[in-house]
Amino acid sequence: MPDQVGESGVALMDGADAAYALPGAGFAQVSAVADAVLYEGYLLYPYRRSSPKNRVRWQFGVLLPRDWVEREGPVTPGISGSADSWYQQTECLVRVRRDDAVVRLRVRYLQMQHKQLEAADGAGGHRPVESLRTDDGAAHLSFDEAVPRESELAVPVARLLRGGHTVAVGAPAGTQYEPLPSGAGRALRRHREIRAATTVTADPLAPYLYRLRVRTENTGGAFDPRAPRSEALRDALIATHTLLGGDGVEFVSLIDPPAELAETARGCRNAFTFPVLAGTALRPGSGDGGSGPVMLSAPIILPDHPQVAPESPGDLHDAAEIDEILTLRTMLLTDEEKAEARATDPRAAQILDRVDSMPREVFERLHGAIRSLTPAAEPPARPAWWQEGGDDGLSPTTDTVLVAGVSVGAGSPVRLHPRLRGADAQDMFLAGRTARVAGVFHDVDGSVRLAVTVDDDPAAELHGWYGRFHYFRPDEVEPLAPTGAPAPSGQAHDRLRRRPQT
Repeated sequence: MPDQVGESGVALMDGADAAYALPGAGFAQVSAVADAVLYEGYLLYPYRRSSPKNRVRWQFGVLLPRDWVEREGPVTPGISGSADSWYQQTECLVRVRRDDAVVRLRVRYLQMQHKQLEAADGAGGHRPVESLRTDDGAAHLSFDEAVPRESELAVPVARLLRGGHTVAVGAPAGTQYEPLPSGAGRALRRHREIRAATTVTADPLAPYLYRLRVRTENTGGAFDPRAPRSEALRDALIATHTLLGGDGVEFVSLIDPPAELAETARGCRNAFTFPVLAGTALRPGSGDGGSGPVMLSAPIILPDHPQVAPESPGDLHDAAEIDEILTLRTMLLTDEEKAEARATDPRAAQILDRVDSMPREVFERLHGAIRSLTPAAEPPARPAWWQEGGDDGLSPTTDTVLVAGVSVGAGSPVRLHPRLRGADAQDMFLAGRTARVAGVFHDVDGSVRLAVTVDDDPAAELHGWYGRFHYFRPDEVEPLAPTGAPAPSGQAHDRLRRRPQT
């Protein structure tokens, strides 16, 4: 329906220095979350080059050359951004609110850059070395760094309806020399050319409703198709993700769409990425499903409107971890370990500086915060968990709860139906699966959670042994049998009793 929207010019801006605050784009309010995605896995605790896990880096959103990825066969599409691919595809629903609507998007990724130290040989030349210490006492190490890259595209919806629009989002090769103090040597930084392109298309579905498709591909060839992954990363887009916004457009949640768009939302096909609403909801609490002005399509599964906790004093590059634990562990590094971390990478040095100088009141805020406690409709029949002895008389393996008139407890078979609104994003993948209840837990606000193991999970028995479960509300399960068979007491019972509440 091209006659539904007008058309204006196309604008393209490339480069990592592009401003976030583009008119109407709304990207500024999600920059902290987007940066956490960009640098997730850049350098992991303990932030040292010698750490084994820092030798196998960058596990999310990696787009490698196609001939390297498919050297042993085609890739299998899926939303998992932890699988290496040569492309990434986002599909989402967008409502157009005015005739001159414009879609804006920003493709972001890291480009690997190798830092090679070279010591001065005394004859005007240099020789490569793995480490170097300058006269000021600072240590330096050869290491693989990364350069942030961004490409921004703004295109009228009307133009998209006449065919897809493609733009190059690659990055040039480069070489830089940085002299080290006292003439001790230099740091040589090199990165290879990245060839990549992003194509944007829009398919009309109903008046003023479109399916927007954004596909980013690594269009270059591998320097060596048989090279190990660590070498192939030099030709890759790393931690690739896309921000979508615009003027006169509104994005529909794929997790919690309006009822009339639920089937249409399920028809969106995303490959190696997972789009969620970002920033502030347009009409919170309206009851018509989620929508918003900005969408973040990331290789990490997130809920709608993800946020970085305000208590977090800075990025640790382990965005899925707990700041307090990582900060405590970093504080306990030896002086030798801290020296190696500082020599490994400037970002590691920044983390150590922040931890070493963290005021006590900032550290205390990392212990946790209660955002809200929703009062129960009636006072809970049992004492609160934070009261001494509050869990006396409760038994996860023998307690039961009524679900649709059926008593459900440990051993009960159920079918999982996670809520569309407010559910954990990962729970959505278990919709319709059968499971077995392992225990009934009473939460601090008087609510109840069912701990379950999924029937077709090959590690279900192991998870049960360790006490690792998925947790669902009673209204998120469908009983498949009239009664539950209580689990045997003993060690299993003890593990459930010790299980922390969620």
